[in-house]
Amino acid sequence: MHQQRSDLAGQPPAQDPPGGQPRARWARRRMFPLIASAGLLAVGMFTTTWGPALIGRKEWALPYDLWGTLIATSRLAHGNIGGLYSPPTGLISLPGAAVILLPCAALISVLGLSLDIPGPGNLHPPAWLVAGPYQIALCCVTLFAADALAEQLGVRHWKRGLLAAASAGILWSVSARWGHPEDAVAVGLLLYAIGAQSRGRPARAGWLAGAAVCVQPLVLLALPVMLALLPWRLMVPFLVRAALPSALLLAASAIANWHDTYRSVTSQPNSPVINHPTAWTSLAPQMTGQNVAAGPFRLATIVLACLAALALRRYWQARAPVDGGTATHDTATDDTATDDTATDDTAGGIAWTAAQLSDVLWWAAFALALRSFFEPVMVSYYPWPPMAVALIPAATLGWPRLLAAGLLAGGLTAAAQGPSHAVWIWWVPLVAGLAALLLLSRPARGKQPAVVPLTTGSPAGEAAG
Repeated sequence: MHQQRSDLAGQPPAQDPPGGQPRARWARRRMFPLIASAGLLAVGMFTTTWGPALIGRKEWALPYDLWGTLIATSRLAHGNIGGLYSPPTGLISLPGAAVILLPCAALISVLGLSLDIPGPGNLHPPAWLVAGPYQIALCCVTLFAADALAEQLGVRHWKRGLLAAASAGILWSVSARWGHPEDAVAVGLLLYAIGAQSRGRPARAGWLAGAAVCVQPLVLLALPVMLALLPWRLMVPFLVRAALPSALLLAASAIANWHDTYRSVTSQPNSPVINHPTAWTSLAPQMTGQNVAAGPFRLATIVLACLAALALRRYWQARAPVDGGTATHDTATDDTATDDTATDDTAGGIAWTAAQLSDVLWWAAFALALRSFFEPVMVSYYPWPPMAVALIPAATLGWPRLLAAGLLAGGLTAAAQGPSHAVWIWWVPLVAGLAALLLLSRPARGKQPAVVPLTTGSPAGEAAG
């Protein structure tokens, strides 16, 4: 018989109430991220403009990092692809980081506003009044993605409100304080990709993951976790979709300017003098200007995430239900499935259970935390991605755990803004706090193991449906 899908909590999918406009229904469903986004926008603009004046500062407290990306985006808008990685952009992410700012750069250009770097000679750059609201609003995609997943997990109404508030609070560091919307957009797209895969749509998940990687490759750490639940036959198409957007944009940039593109993307220079050194700083390759190359460490971290996902796949596979005393393995293909049990590749077969989705989100947060654990040089907003993802499974664990996780995430965000360059004062407590947050958000284990649909048309897959 054809398998009937259900939502991730094991109940029939929720139906929209009759009557009303689709936009009004969507606004009611996403009320909390909408309110949190408006609050973040107001707080972000206040703390960067009027706020400094209240404490006697003449200069706006602007995120200087954003200006380099805006310059790269302005060059891209004028067709200068080769200028993406040329000084003074300082861009080390993939080209998608500039692509997402194209509407903002176009509006700044139409208005004739200058992109001069803020400083003593440019105390109140008018471009921020355009770029600030745009990039803060862009960062809020993560709030909507998190709320959508919480809804899938059956998180109750007011818990979703607390999740949105906590998520917006820690998002301030990425958006208003440091100006890195690419990190927030990439994590938001990753969450949407996980949601698509959880509903049995690996093709859509692959494209969303590819867009996320193209915007900020830090999400590569979480992709092995998604692959761990795919059958072998779907892995190659998923990887092709995940790699294609980055490959095309990066190839165009490399053809136009090979030297700067190769140096920026592979070396990933960072300064332990300006930013925060870690226990691994002395092991990183040294570069000019007291910089170190973070690229090799990041590649090693991706390899570590892949090895962890491989072990995780075997673990999940061993916990799959048994049929006739034999565990179900992921070596089956559609050739062994009947027409009644096989599913279309475009649908990917089987939707996950709520336990599986919560588990995957937690492991994705753990994988993203590896960056903070092994980065040779840290910046204050680096711990944000694992915290943003970990809060979602924490919302399924009851009010005390969610409150504790939200407060800890907020405390870590505040502590990360500290100026100390001492490893034991700044980095070690931050890593310890991340580990504590992961423990707080770890999904509870039920008496029955979660069902993992590693194959289509298999007993495991049918049980998961």
